[in-house]
Amino acid sequence: MNEELPYLLALALFALSTAGTPGPNNLMLTASGASYGFVRSIPHMVGILMGFAVLLLSVAAGLGSIFQIWPVTHTILKITGTAYLFYLAWKIANAGSASSAKNDNAKPLTALQAASFQFVNPKAWIMCITAISTFTKDGEQYAVSAALIVATYSLVMINTLPIWTLFGQLIAQKLKTHKAKLRFNYLMGSLTAASVLMIIY
Repeated sequence: MNEELPYLLALALFALSTAGTPGPNNLMLTASGASYGFVRSIPHMVGILMGFAVLLLSVAAGLGSIFQIWPVTHTILKITGTAYLFYLAWKIANAGSASSAKNDNAKPLTALQAASFQFVNPKAWIMCITAISTFTKDGEQYAVSAALIVATYSLVMINTLPIWTLFGQLIAQKLKTHKAKLRFNYLMGSLTAASVLMIIY
């Protein structure tokens, strides 16, 4: 057991440093918490958790090797993911605009939408490929170590995702005017767009 402690500690710290730091998912949850509150953002959190776990398992099963076999697929992912993130950033920035305020169609992401987003999220792919390539073990221990990675990330994200959502809700409570809320939404939209640029360039 003592021999496994350094491995488990390194894995936990890696998961915390990648899943708990600012990125598209966490910034979007902050914006969702601010715009819709914690309770209405729960499906968004559940979707991220489930989608990321499925993506991790898919990479462990060999999906990530597609990038090595067909490098063009990596370019396609970058283009698709960037375009979709910019679209989401635009939605976040305009969540509190006059037009959307009159429109009942403004809703937080559903669990399915948030889960599907993981497959076009460049940071999620980088996290999964790095985690699987670094922390899986050879031979008969491969499947067990891959499952342990999924479990570790899930435990970390169960704790960090609500924090980012509550952070957004708390900020929204401090924004007393409509103009202040608009500025916050513009800021979160800009940060979401900037986060993907920092990832892919």
